[in-house]
Amino acid sequence: AGGAMAVARVNLRALTSWVGIARLFAVVLSCLTFSLVASTGNFTGPSGTWCMFTWCFCFTVTLLVLLLELLELYPMLPLSWDDFTSAFSMLAVLMVFTSSVVFPVSFISSPCSSNECARQAVATTTSFLCFLAYAVEVGLTRAKPGDISSFLSTVPGLLKVFEAYVACLIFSLLDEYNKESGLMWCVAVYSICFIFTLLIIIFTIGRCLTYIPCPLDKVLVGYNFLALLMYITATVLWPLYSFKGRSRPDSCGRNCSWDKHLGITFLTIFNLIAYLVDLVYSSRMVFIRTP
Repeated sequence: AGGAMAVARVNLRALTSWVGIARLFAVVLSCLTFSLVASTGNFTGPSGTWCMFTWCFCFTVTLLVLLLELLELYPMLPLSWDDFTSAFSMLAVLMVFTSSVVFPVSFISSPCSSNECARQAVATTTSFLCFLAYAVEVGLTRAKPGDISSFLSTVPGLLKVFEAYVACLIFSLLDEYNKESGLMWCVAVYSICFIFTLLIIIFTIGRCLTYIPCPLDKVLVGYNFLALLMYITATVLWPLYSFKGRSRPDSCGRNCSWDKHLGITFLTIFNLIAYLVDLVYSSRMVFIRTP
């Protein structure tokens, strides 16, 4: 009858495909992880809050993705679904991996003999397995060579998510940088590159890049080249201004400024390598056309 309500379609392949199975594992493992940690009641402080947020956030979004694909409702959303799921799965890989390292370092003490410590150890294990589930999803959904229909599933697209995430980690460690002009330049580099990279991700998911009246692929290559040059300067200037004439203090605790600056140094190198690989891959996509 014309007035009858339309029956929602159910796409069981959203759960039975390899990608769907990986997502189901991620949902179960993330739920198990934050439940175990919550049962201990020991997740206070910035580190514990971050880890709990990561597991709850990844559980919620992955469950939502599964439901939208199961009921085939995602085409109604005003965004590029493949780009969104690719960007989220890469972000989940990075977030869960960070939590899998930060949580045991911050909360598990040796010797581990109590019931609470045992639950924390199991939570660490399930968190790492959850990271593997998301890594499998990234591997399964990554675009094949020559396929650029979903930009954020290509190597340059996945690297964009990595670059933005590493920049966020750098921002979380920033401390005592406004006394030296060289360090202030480095912070400007981190901020400028983060903003432009985040805009690329958002515009790609929102299908807004097609409205830019210029050859976008060549613009991205030019941006990657400039970002690489800027990160080269930051890789040199940050340790130069952070450590010249300074050795690690004997009383350097967990929130020691010297350790934070060392962490930023390594993260800057990671992003430098990421922008270099990004430039190489994006240049090949633009200037070397495969038949």
